[in-house]
Amino acid sequence: MPNLAVELGKQSAAFGVKSAYGEPLDVDGIGITPVAITWSGFGAGSDGERDGGGGGGVAIPVGVYVRREEGLRFEPNFVTLLAVAVPFVWVTGRALVRIIRALKK
Repeated sequence: MPNLAVELGKQSAAFGVKSAYGEPLDVDGIGITPVAITWSGFGAGSDGERDGGGGGGVAIPVGVYVRREEGLRFEPNFVTLLAVAVPFVWVTGRALVRIIRALKK
């Protein structure tokens, strides 16, 4: 198994867009395509006697594209939006406090 890293690279390259966009579904005449943020990592190694490797990944659902007669529309996942917005607002608030304090001096 000397080319384990090459094989893992080929398999991860096959993910591509398929990992971010799910299979389109048709529910009661409405087309739905799920969307996610994805990333993955793989590693492998060998010391001549032993081979090893592993990998992992994460997918965060961000919403769906909904196709109706009126057209295509993106509907966000509000749980994910809140999970991202709360820390962002907190960090932004902390940064603004520090900027205001620095400007007062």
